Amino acid sequence: MTDGHALPRRGPALTIAQVAERTGLSPDTLRYYERAGLIERVGRTAGNQRRYAAADLAWLEFLLRLRETGMSISDMQHYARLRAIGAATIPDRLAMLREHQAGLNERIRSLRRNAAALDDKIKHYETLLGRQPEAEQP
Repeated sequence: MTDGHALPRRGPALTIAQVAERTGLSPDTLRYYERAGLIERVGRTAGNQRRYAAADLAWLEFLLRLRETGMSISDMQHYARLRAIGAATIPDRLAMLREHQAGLNERIRSLRRNAAALDDKIKHYETLLGRQPEAEQP
């Protein structure tokens, strides 16, 4: 997945409403992301209305992936600052993503263990219900 950095800033410019619809983020959240430094200041029209380029949308999609995988806002901000500095920070960004991935993989392993325990308990109760006389079953 790209972090949006290598995509050109040309192409059709999208309004904040169009980006909100495509990403599922509210316009207020998009404005917050800009204020918080998660996204760079987006292009503006002569009337100062935001216009998002393809690169902005790709970067937002990557931020959403980070958020969905549990990365904190402060870590996302740190990553965004490193990204804004440029190629010299690639080793640092790679290290951040590897560390985040390791934590994510551990959470996945934990969720799988917990899901297996739930499966076992469900099977146990289904077995108990299967042993009851017909009159007692719902």
